[in-house]
Amino acid sequence: MVTDAPPLARVVWPKAYRLIRSIHPPIDLFEDIADPRDWEALASAESKTNPRLWEHLGHLDLVPPERRVNGPGASYLMAPFVHVSRDRPGRFTDGSYGVYSAGNAEEVAIREVAHHHGRAMAASDEEPGWTSQFRMLVNRLDLDLHDVRGIDAIHVPDDYRASQALGRQLRQNGSNGLVYRSVRSPGGECAAIFWPDLMPAPVQADHFDYHWDGKRVDRIRNCATGAIFGL
Repeated sequence: MVTDAPPLARVVWPKAYRLIRSIHPPIDLFEDIADPRDWEALASAESKTNPRLWEHLGHLDLVPPERRVNGPGASYLMAPFVHVSRDRPGRFTDGSYGVYSAGNAEEVAIREVAHHHGRAMAASDEEPGWTSQFRMLVNRLDLDLHDVRGIDAIHVPDDYRASQALGRQLRQNGSNGLVYRSVRSPGGECAAIFWPDLMPAPVQADHFDYHWDGKRVDRIRNCATGAIFGL
């Protein structure tokens, strides 16, 4: 258990990489110019003709109006904070609140997602094959983050108890987020950001196909170049 607050470090990455499933389209409400403070009212009115709208929007209440973002690319920032579930915990969240996770290199994002995607495929006993497509998001990171790169208890590969407890504590105390070592891509670094208004909206880069061999994700294919990356 980590009891003291880790030191702060200014983290500047010209490019921060995040990989998400391509099946999720942008959410019009987030991309529109409407004032984020009006989103609940607008959604309530529209839901009278579209009963599934709230499912599409997620848990807006998890992001205070003053921390919401809108405009082009806003969906990519808002999505991880409003589509959360305790069935999908992460290293620094038990799933009751969202975190925007990114890596300092493209390979870091690819390897981190490959691990978690592989666990999901194994849990549902999926047949081998090229199974899922992901899109890379790229933005800039320039924030004061709590630096836990030197705390081994935070980097246990598949035990998140210490890291989740620390993440919850820091978020409650107003932290922007944390910077930590990538567990899946040695030498790489990751960031966990606690609010969507702390970063510029990302732009979409390449798409990647993930291959499941029945036991693990073993290959990645860049859809633009056709290059295959072995894990």
